[in-house]
Amino acid sequence: MAITASMVAELRAKTDAPMMECKKALTEAEGNMEKAEEILRVKLGSKAGKAASRVTAEGVVAAHVAGTVGALVEINCETDFVTKNDSFLAMSKAIAELIAVHNPADLAAVAALPLSAEGFGPTVEDVRKGLIGKIGENMSIRRFQRYANGGKLASYLHGTRIGVMVEYEGDDVAAKDVAMHIAAMKPVSLSSAEVPAELVERERSVATAKAAESGKPADIAAKMIEGAVQKYLKEVSLFNQTFVKNDKQTVEQMLKSVNTTVKGFTMYVVGEGIEKKVDDFAAEVAAQVAAAQGA
Repeated sequence: MAITASMVAELRAKTDAPMMECKKALTEAEGNMEKAEEILRVKLGSKAGKAASRVTAEGVVAAHVAGTVGALVEINCETDFVTKNDSFLAMSKAIAELIAVHNPADLAAVAALPLSAEGFGPTVEDVRKGLIGKIGENMSIRRFQRYANGGKLASYLHGTRIGVMVEYEGDDVAAKDVAMHIAAMKPVSLSSAEVPAELVERERSVATAKAAESGKPADIAAKMIEGAVQKYLKEVSLFNQTFVKNDKQTVEQMLKSVNTTVKGFTMYVVGEGIEKKVDDFAAEVAAQVAAAQGA
């Protein structure tokens, strides 16, 4: 039986599953709508499954610090509206604390941690699925960083969208200032030597293209490229950045002046690198119709 665009659209409306998953299910069910729906329910779960394919580019960053142990976690959802939901925020804070306390190895281990909330439990995964069903939006734990190296910790949350944790020795105020500086200036590493090679190469290729466009002699072009790369390295490494609270000194100079050492940092910006999906259902259906007519 031929699977038409209207059949795919109908199944998608019923289940909220991705178009291609709907088409696969209908093909497997030989066009039987109820059977296809059942296939998707099994494959994607119940209400949580309906939302499971949707992009989670919004969300919050939560932090927890207890002495020299701390954790930073990014938890995503679909809309900004849910980032203000008390249940979602409470779950996020609880997960940050659980990570700090239990030291999970990976995201699968985070999902298995003990948590009960809103009548859901006994694990983080059960609470996550329960809140997806209650709120009606997909939610996902994206990434986390735990610190337990014996160093002092400072955290800073800019609203709920940017979170920073700094590991340091020395002055508490300076460390908090550095955490705020990181949120504002978004360095990618502590020093220029630690900037990831792929970022340096990307900057070098841009500088090379600009130098080629300038038509300058090869030796001058080479200096232009190297100059651009060195400028970039200073701009994106924490110690070389101009301190936001005093533009007369670098972060490194400020830290030395108060006898403070920053050993490392983590910065999460919500949704960074996640492609936001813009749903245009009419266009999807039109494309399916066109494909069906062409078949």
